[in-house]
Amino acid sequence: MSDEKLSERAISKIMTLTSTYDHRIIQGAQSGEFLRRIHQLLLADDFYDEIFAALRIPYEPIRWMVDRDVSHEGQIDKNARVIELINSYRARGHLMADTDPLEFTVRTHPDLDITRHGLTLWDLDREFPVDGFSGRKLMKLRDILGVLRDSYCRRVGVEYMHITDVAQRQWLQSRIELKHDAPAREEQLHILSRLNVAEAFETFLQTKYVGQKRFSLEGAETVIALLDAVLAAAADQELDEVVMGMPHRGRLNVLANIVGKPYAKIFNEFEGNIDPGTAQGSGDVKYHLGAEGTFHAPSGREIAVTLTANPSHLEAVDPVLEGIVRAKQDVLNKGEAGFTVLPLMMHGDAAFAGQGVVAETLNLSQLRGYRTGGTVHVVVNNQVGFTTSPSASRSSLYATDIARMIAAPIFHVNGDDPEACVRVAKLAVDYRREFKKDVVIDMVCYRRRGHNEADNPSFTQPQMYDIIDGKRSVRKLYTESLVGRGDITLEDAEAALKDFQQQLEKVFVETRNASDQPRPEPDIERDSPSAPVTTAISVEGIKRIADAYANPPDGFTIHPRLKPTIDKRVAMASGGGVDWATAELFAFGSLVMQGRAVRVAGQDTRRGTFSQRHATLIDRNNGTEYTPLRNLTDDQAPFWIYDSLLSEYAAMGFEYGYSVMREDALVCWEAQFGDFADGAQTIIDEFISSGEAKWGQRSSVSLLLPHGYEGQGPDHSSGRPERFLQMAAENNMTVAICSSPANYFHLLRRQGLSPVRRPLIAFTPKSLLRLKAAVSEIDDFTSGTFQPVLGDLHADPGAVRRVLLCSGKVYYDLAAARREQDRRDIAIVRVEQLYPLPAEELRAELGRFPDAELVWVQEEPANQGAWPFMALNLPEHLDGRALLRVSRRASASPAVGSVRIHEAQQRETVASALA
Repeated sequence: MSDEKLSERAISKIMTLTSTYDHRIIQGAQSGEFLRRIHQLLLADDFYDEIFAALRIPYEPIRWMVDRDVSHEGQIDKNARVIELINSYRARGHLMADTDPLEFTVRTHPDLDITRHGLTLWDLDREFPVDGFSGRKLMKLRDILGVLRDSYCRRVGVEYMHITDVAQRQWLQSRIELKHDAPAREEQLHILSRLNVAEAFETFLQTKYVGQKRFSLEGAETVIALLDAVLAAAADQELDEVVMGMPHRGRLNVLANIVGKPYAKIFNEFEGNIDPGTAQGSGDVKYHLGAEGTFHAPSGREIAVTLTANPSHLEAVDPVLEGIVRAKQDVLNKGEAGFTVLPLMMHGDAAFAGQGVVAETLNLSQLRGYRTGGTVHVVVNNQVGFTTSPSASRSSLYATDIARMIAAPIFHVNGDDPEACVRVAKLAVDYRREFKKDVVIDMVCYRRRGHNEADNPSFTQPQMYDIIDGKRSVRKLYTESLVGRGDITLEDAEAALKDFQQQLEKVFVETRNASDQPRPEPDIERDSPSAPVTTAISVEGIKRIADAYANPPDGFTIHPRLKPTIDKRVAMASGGGVDWATAELFAFGSLVMQGRAVRVAGQDTRRGTFSQRHATLIDRNNGTEYTPLRNLTDDQAPFWIYDSLLSEYAAMGFEYGYSVMREDALVCWEAQFGDFADGAQTIIDEFISSGEAKWGQRSSVSLLLPHGYEGQGPDHSSGRPERFLQMAAENNMTVAICSSPANYFHLLRRQGLSPVRRPLIAFTPKSLLRLKAAVSEIDDFTSGTFQPVLGDLHADPGAVRRVLLCSGKVYYDLAAARREQDRRDIAIVRVEQLYPLPAEELRAELGRFPDAELVWVQEEPANQGAWPFMALNLPEHLDGRALLRVSRRASASPAVGSVRIHEAQQRETVASALA
């Protein structure tokens, strides 16, 4: 009978056991007892469970059971059940994968049990149609299970069935569901060399710098081989650059062995010999610094690699990295297919799952204002965060589950299998090229030491560290594997490691003997952020901007309710009375006509939160878009304006990163209301205010923060200027609250044209957008420049007894009250730039009123707004004159919730100022 018929009729092979014995040692009854015991074991499930566990087979044995015949009406055909089983492995196979290098467990799941699919061991040798699975039309169930387990249940577990795009799933299946041959000997030796340098580097630092913090990579050394494979694949794809972002763990190793930072320079930093003139600056610890280098692939190709600086706020660099990459891609300007700068982002498992900015940054990935053609995410999964175990740090099964929301494929790979890690790295780069989407590699490993080298991890994870303490390094494990295969000799492997250690020792000796001493910190105040530039424009430039609004494309229908606004805007270009939004568009349009790119992004920014900007018009009938400032001249620079996701943290970080790389662009991030910037405080603290001081990283990002007290309650009043002023030092940023459209126009143009690159914090208005008094004439744009102080040109110095100093909207309330009361003894001086404090301009203006009383007036409570800064910094420039304050009383909340109370407070503030 043929094998096929035997299988079809569930006729199995029969094993015959006999026992031959020496009657002097064993009796016949005992021989029978032995055979009975063997018989019991062969029929018992526990026996096979023990064998599978001993052989570290990551799934359960198939149980003995009666064959199931499909013959009754309504029962599902076994062919359908086999297809169902294949899909179950594709969706759930990762749950049985051997991805944990610390301990092995037999992982099971009901969806992967063949008996749950109506199949039994009798079906193993039966053939079933598989519709092209693994390149076959018919396969035995035994062979099907072999392919499925090899593909999904070995050292790599793959999650991709959540992807809705069929083409992407099929692409992955065609590369996963096949036999993976061992790498060529040259590649194996290259992988070993990467493990050698990674381990030798950490061992050397641990020996020479005992107790110093370095946040070592020990336990995760395979990531150096993985990153090497990513960069090699990028080089072979002839990409232009790889830009990396990462937390502090392993940064020194990555700097040395991936970016190519000289060892001597790293060791000099341990010795304290830091050159403040380097691009990284000297204001941060060594494991936060960035670097640039050239990566040399095994194929001989080269690719530029940049590691951007990052503070200890682990995932804060994520959106900054994406912004840097998008800026580089926009400069290259290769179009939709030109995503030739690869973002490579490293994460820790606890941070990836725990920090919300990860989700925000993932959500940026496919938005048109933020796309970078896909990011390769590498999660270095230490299985512990500081002292916190996964069970206490996340509710999800995997640290990477958040990536499922953007339909990214996720590869869970055992960090003790370098060849699997390298294979997955290459597949990730190929996937990114093919689909221009993010991909996640979850490299499961461990952390040999504590959170830092002085920490004792056994206090909180004693059992884990009992295992780790007795565990051999991945280099040793891989070396033994290669030696066992006969690819190399043990002497070859040890000789390579010894040679590298000798090289490090040589560099260390040279460094220790160096005479360099720590140098003084660099003085970042050497450049003023307000270098003089010409900000006035021609009448012709204004008319060209107006014409772009007056002449939309043929057939374009402006919304009937918007058309009067557009008509007024066009009329302003010749008749004057220019409002705030139009002045802003004059600034943007004139910059792009001068060859300066402009990028503006924020929530509802194209129309404007207050329906004031209308930078992009939408056809009333068919929804097509028209952006007038993109249609000014044939040779103009780009003008980009985007509505962002409903996020501040990631969105602001992206614009900061973009501005770091674009010296030729005005980059603006606009908050829906000024206090919404609170959600991005980490970006403000760690990057915008201190990035230059810490890393020498210059940015000219501009934050547009609507600010002003109109009775809208605590959450829509204050942009919190006091917070920015508290961080202001060393000319690190410009903080301004303009009161006229023209001055705001000149401020934006100065920011876009100035050769000195510093952030701008511009508090923009709300009610002033439509206040008839808050307009400017054409001459204000065609002449003059930004005025940090606007004096009172109409006041009679001899009659003035009180000078009111103020910023922003409150000026119009004070001016209206002075006019109503016909008070000629009051002068009002507007301080348009709060930082750097315009001391000379203020001295000159106040010198006109030598005998007058000086009063700072603000809408904000006494403990908020500009007063705390002014009270601390302005008196020293007043030649002994006292500075009084008029404001709301100190308050824990920015503003009251009642409109009536707000109006009463405002009247009281104005009355006190004019008293």
